[in-house]
Amino acid sequence: MPGKLLEDEPAEGVLRLTISNPTKRNALDHPILDAITEAVAGAATGGARAILLTGEEGMFSSGYDIGPSDAEGFAERAEALVAHPYTNAIEALEACDLPTVAALTGHTIGGALELSLACDLRLAADGIRLGMPPAKLGLVYSHTGLRRFLDVIGAGRTRELFLLGRHVHAPDALLWGLVNAVVPERDLEDEALAWAAELAANAPLSVAGNKQILRALLRAEGGLSAALEEELVALRRSCFTSEDFREGVQAFGEKRAARWQGR
Repeated sequence: MPGKLLEDEPAEGVLRLTISNPTKRNALDHPILDAITEAVAGAATGGARAILLTGEEGMFSSGYDIGPSDAEGFAERAEALVAHPYTNAIEALEACDLPTVAALTGHTIGGALELSLACDLRLAADGIRLGMPPAKLGLVYSHTGLRRFLDVIGAGRTRELFLLGRHVHAPDALLWGLVNAVVPERDLEDEALAWAAELAANAPLSVAGNKQILRALLRAEGGLSAALEEELVALRRSCFTSEDFREGVQAFGEKRAARWQGR
């Protein structure tokens, strides 16, 4: 069964988007990602003044839903999910002139963590873990995704997160700057809604203008030549057809150590 995105307005001017895919730990599939893109793009015209992104059933999201590694078309399906609906959802959040806040109700892993970084602010429940498992999966992460982490937590912490592949507990994530606040789990929903309502009450022209300037400054710092960007994209694409990526995903799902081949 595909996942879905639930939409409601829990406070005046606040559009809440809730990731719902409980049988797969709220994994991000095509329908969810497409729905995020559509909802964010149409939020302002629908009267919203702030967006709150969260997850259902005590879990924010376990990351991409790329299916079993032994299924036909695995590499093509994995690359297609990451390259299109996921990128579109990220870009929609980043381009949005409305303020956005992510409420990390539970563990936030892989692509879900980057999705939360596309929001302006992040609140985390105190008992959760955040993680980036590419090193455990044989995955080369995108240069645009790594840039988002560099912008938020710097080079040292980005290396620690991606090269070790360990989970980070919420209090450490706060020290790193990966989240803006850590809240007791029982209070997270109310606190996140209070933040979103406060954002919605602020001057819209000021918020939109400041977000536009911040985007421009970050883009200027992260500029790459066309040739170098093409090279990095090709490096990323090559991992999807590697034996190690297929083995890494299979081992991760089976909760065993991967048998790396280096090819």
